[in-house]
Amino acid sequence: MQPIDFFRSRIDAMINLNDPLAVLATRLPWNQIEAAVAAKFEHQNRAGEILKAQDMFGATETLVGAGRSNAGRPKLPIRLMASLLYLKHSFNLSDEELVVRWSENVVWQFFSGMAYYEHRLPCDATQIGRFRRDLGEDGLELLLKATIDTAVAIDAVKPKDLERVIVDSTVQEKAIAHPVDSRLLEIARHKVASAAKRAGIQLKQTFAKEGKELRRKAGGYAHAKQLRRLRRVLKRQRTILGIVIREVQRKLPKSSTDNVLALTSLNTWLERAERVRTQQRSDKNKLYALHAPEVECIGKGKARKPYEFGVKSALVVSHEHGLMVGARTFPGNPYDGHILSAVLEQATNLMQDLGVKLKHVVADLGFRGVDADNPDKQIIHRGKFKSLSAQQKAWLRRRQAVEPAIGHLKSDNRMDRCWLQGSLGDALHTLGCAAGYNLRWLLRAIARLGIRAVFLRLMWAALQQGHTRDGSYRTLGRSRMTAVRNWIGAVVVKKPVFGHAALAAF
Repeated sequence: MQPIDFFRSRIDAMINLNDPLAVLATRLPWNQIEAAVAAKFEHQNRAGEILKAQDMFGATETLVGAGRSNAGRPKLPIRLMASLLYLKHSFNLSDEELVVRWSENVVWQFFSGMAYYEHRLPCDATQIGRFRRDLGEDGLELLLKATIDTAVAIDAVKPKDLERVIVDSTVQEKAIAHPVDSRLLEIARHKVASAAKRAGIQLKQTFAKEGKELRRKAGGYAHAKQLRRLRRVLKRQRTILGIVIREVQRKLPKSSTDNVLALTSLNTWLERAERVRTQQRSDKNKLYALHAPEVECIGKGKARKPYEFGVKSALVVSHEHGLMVGARTFPGNPYDGHILSAVLEQATNLMQDLGVKLKHVVADLGFRGVDADNPDKQIIHRGKFKSLSAQQKAWLRRRQAVEPAIGHLKSDNRMDRCWLQGSLGDALHTLGCAAGYNLRWLLRAIARLGIRAVFLRLMWAALQQGHTRDGSYRTLGRSRMTAVRNWIGAVVVKKPVFGHAALAAF
């Protein structure tokens, strides 16, 4: 809890509390989020280190650094860091842009749990990445689950509507350059030479000047479609890369306790450079980026983009309202049908507190043939069209609703390119994008419910004015007017509607 400051105005007195983001700040289950992830950020018990020394009575041993230490800078509030992750993916911002805009936006600070305006940055931009890594995949699933629970709590969606979902797969592309053989060979040569220099290995020749010239020639020959000359340049690039690799391997020390990190890095680059040098055009497990060996080449049959380089992601969207209830990555580019049970299991876990059990799954033909793996769910796709009922055919016609959801997820919530490292970074990025998508969905739902509340309040005021002193009604009959008034009173008064406090002026 922040201390009371009598010389500054509180944020809740400075902003419009009916702003959708301000309303959402009071509706998200922040206490549950903090309680669930607090254990990840506690100070850990350390085993300590035994220091050996000598005094006048002989050898001594002292245990240093044992126990739990509270030294260091106090940790930032979990709600603040979790809200930053929400805002980052909701408004498509980098970490650097996020902290700057947070310091300028009062509503964002209210959403983060701040009582008073802060002109300073909430944290260093690098702390967001460390918090995300420490939070882990299960922690980000909790952030996604909180958005689903909030959607049900504000009556924007009913639990029964979540029993029918749409499942589809897409490719989350990695932030890499287009994999061209000449570029990969030149980068591999440069990385090996640089790593050898850091490890203290002197090379007879690094071919830096020739490698740069060959890279320039390869680009020119490829542009001019001179393929025979291009193949000759690639052959020379593989030759000089092999020369550098073999020289480093000859001079590599067999065992050394000095520069352990540098030698480990050198061995890693040697292994990846050898993969780049020996891989052929028809190989299955090719290396497409030296800094991201987990990248895969996936073809989704798009005319505008035949191949995408990244990881396969599966998304689960509610059939009627388009709420994201599941998002997972699947390295190895498996068949779509084989990932269905795993992604549905995640969606079931995220909705377990709501008592929702998935019954109907609407998908495309990529998910056919897996009914036996999902016995308690009815899978609806185009291959069963003749045996579907009229209602199921209507559900199938709405399967395409997942496509614009994927498009918005990529263009508005940063899923178009993943800048995080490794397979874990791919999984964290997908979950963060899904949570940001749901937050924008909630903001639109709150605005829609607020407009509905205004309309009903105006109708309520009109009914109150239509009532005369003698108890009769001017326009409608008494029985019909009573029924309408009771219905509006039940909707407006008994059922919680956003903006209700502010609409008392009507």
